[in-house]
Parts: sequence; C-alpha cells; structure tokens
Amino acid sequence: MDIQHRHIEVFRAVMTAGSVTAAAQLLHTSQPTLSRDLARLEQLLGYALFERERGRLKATARARALFEEVERSFQGLGRVIERAQALGRDEDAELTVLSLPALSHAVLPDALATLLASHPGARVDITPAEPPLLDAWMSEQRFDLGLAEQATPVPGVRIEPVLEADEVAVLPASHPLAARERLALADFAGQDFISLATEDPYRREIDARFDAARVARRLRVQTHSAVAVCELVRAGLGLAIVNPLTAQACAGDGLVVRPLGVSIPYRVSALMPLHRPAQPLAGALLQALRARG
Repeated sequence: MDIQHRHIEVFRAVMTAGSVTAAAQLLHTSQPTLSRDLARLEQLLGYALFERERGRLKATARARALFEEVERSFQGLGRVIERAQALGRDEDAELTVLSLPALSHAVLPDALATLLASHPGARVDITPAEPPLLDAWMSEQRFDLGLAEQATPVPGVRIEPVLEADEVAVLPASHPLAARERLALADFAGQDFISLATEDPYRREIDARFDAARVARRLRVQTHSAVAVCELVRAGLGLAIVNPLTAQACAGDGLVVRPLGVSIPYRVSALMPLHRPAQPLAGALLQALRARG
C-alpha cells in the first residue's frame, strides 16, 4: 500500500472543510488535483470514504472513524512540536538534583529562587541523600547534578568546587560565651558539646583540632544532621561547631553564631555526571550557588 502523507492531508482537509472546493482553498491547490488525490486514497484503501450525491460528498462511517484517528495523530504531533519549541526556550525543563540534606536546607533555597526567577517554566526535583548512597547514585548517572561536602573521587563523575568558607560556632543566646565576638578552642574546655556523627569527616577534623590543642569537652550528644545539631544547641543542650551555611539558616530565636579563632575550612562541591546528557539548567544553578557564596 503506497499511501503518502499528502493523501492523509487531503482527506483531513476535506473532512474539516466539508467540501472538495473549500478543502482546495484551504490547501492552496486546485479542485481537480485534490479530487484525484482523494480518489487515489480510496483506491489504495480498497473502500470508499465518501458517498457522492449530486456533486456533494457525504462521509461514510469508515471515513469518520479514520478521521478520529487522524485527528489524534495530528494532535500528538502538535504536542511534540510544542515540546520541541519549549525545550529550545528552556520551558518545562526539569533539573534533577541529588544533595546532602544539610545543603538542601541551607544552600539550595536561595540559589533555586534565583534560577526559577530567570527560568520560570523550569522544574527542579531535589533528592536528599548521604554518602555512600549519594556517591553511588551519581556514579550511576541518575541525576543531572550532585551537591556534596569535601567530595572524594567518584567513578564517572567530574567534581567542581562551588564554595568554601570557615566552620563556625553556634551557641544558645543565653550562654555566657555568646557575649564574645570570636571563640577560641580553649573557650570550649569543659563545655557540653553537640557533635556530628563519628563517621562524619568534619567531626573527625574538629575532634583532631581539639585533641591537638589539648582541650577537653563533654561529648554527650551526637547526630548525623547539622540542622539537628543547631536545634539541640538552641534547646540549651550544649555548644557546637557546624558549617556556616546551616548555621546562618538556623540562626535567630535563641541561637547565635560566632566565628572561630582558627580556620576549619568547609567546602561544597558539585558532582557532574560524565556519561549523562548535559542539562543546561545545571550550569545555571551552579552559577547561582557560586554567586550566593
């Protein structure tokens, strides 16, 4: 069967316009040419699409059924075209982000506000995860962008620096040390201290700094979450040292933030999948994150 696209186009025009004459005008062709194409389509199909009465065409039941199918196809093609045009304008684009929970809370909101203001049709899907799951999913190329702290090499992933700042102290506003503008490690001696989990790399670095300075703290509570650390401090359970992004997000309402007399660098890195098609919105979000830092 040698049915061509123009045969279907002619059929659709006749069904839509209601007559061969009107369809010819719609397609900017002559009535005899359109009539020949329509007759050829019926010949190829092996059945009549129209009943001809006194020069007028009346669609058969088969013609109406075929027209419904043609319209569904044309509507689907229209959606494809609209989607293709929208992608060129970054409309209705979706960015998938895998992030440490602390970064989802502390660094992403402002950067996302900037991104969505310049790309109002974009959508962002944020999935929180901790290592080693975060590293494994990025290695499997599941996400457009990953955000991590002090990222270690991950197979199939390029690591880019995003921002760097120093860790800070967080204290209850009512604590005597809150009157200090800056805290030294010695100020924590004998104080109740809220720690991150033992496997956290920043926990290990902080403990090493206090051990080297021979400053003993009372380590009574620990948690995996920097946000939880801040809330425990706010409740008066002790002092803590956390990343400056989470500290800034949680500050106020009984919680104060103070710089330290020593530098404990805090780094945020972007994980870019090497074998996944690049999503332009990932670069735009990284730019917003760096501008924030």
